[in-house]
Amino acid sequence: MPVRRQPRPAAGVTSHVWPSGGRHLWPSGEASEVRSHPRGHLVYAASGVLAVHTERGTSIVPADRVAWTPAGFTHHHRAHGVTDMRIVFLTPSLARLLPGHPAVFLASGLAREVLLALTGPRAHDADVPAHSPAARARLLRVLVDDLQEAHEQPLHLPEPADDRLRAVARILYENPADNSTLAELGRTIGASPRTLSRLFHDELAMTFYEWRTQLRIHHALVLLADGHDTLRTAAACGWANPSGFIAAFTAILGTTPGRYRTNRPAPRPPSAS
Repeated sequence: MPVRRQPRPAAGVTSHVWPSGGRHLWPSGEASEVRSHPRGHLVYAASGVLAVHTERGTSIVPADRVAWTPAGFTHHHRAHGVTDMRIVFLTPSLARLLPGHPAVFLASGLAREVLLALTGPRAHDADVPAHSPAARARLLRVLVDDLQEAHEQPLHLPEPADDRLRAVARILYENPADNSTLAELGRTIGASPRTLSRLFHDELAMTFYEWRTQLRIHHALVLLADGHDTLRTAAACGWANPSGFIAAFTAILGTTPGRYRTNRPAPRPPSAS
């Protein structure tokens, strides 16, 4: 299968791109161009943490999660921590089996191994025998079947459209540790708390406090990927009590921040599967 290397990769970036997918080993902070694709694609962080930005919002993709971006969605990716990003494009017939909106799934052991196989040396190394088209089609079907059985993860932070909500979001993007109440934020931007509460519910299908917690967990994943410990991360994300941060993190990620930091996979060398 022909390999197309990205033109003039930035320092520290190793990239392989082929018609059905790609692999990028990125240093922390590296970002892709804003683009859209005619096919939906899955993105997996074999190590590190990815942020996937679309017009609908931002998905945080730690290792062992898979992000789905349907065809036609404008998006870009950003790495937090040294990140080994794998990309798999789906045919329209398989894409129809996944949601019509950006989503994040927990990657089972089976899904991880299939993603690594589809984006390993057999996909891009001329010295390694490639998968046959039939074998690749079977692997893709197994992957999609497995993701259909997985639950969507609450790691997608919807982007507000209403100007009042966007004003609130800007304040909290700049300082996730801001503990202002909705009433206090409303006074700052000139909107009543009742109006803001209704907008969060109607537009984002979340309460203000659910949305802010989601934002803080996103920020926490980035800080943990950059090597911060639990205490510093909790304080930087607005939790005065680390136990409250641990409880919120565990409720969303299914593991404690300490275990998450310990168990994150190390970056794989570019030649690895």
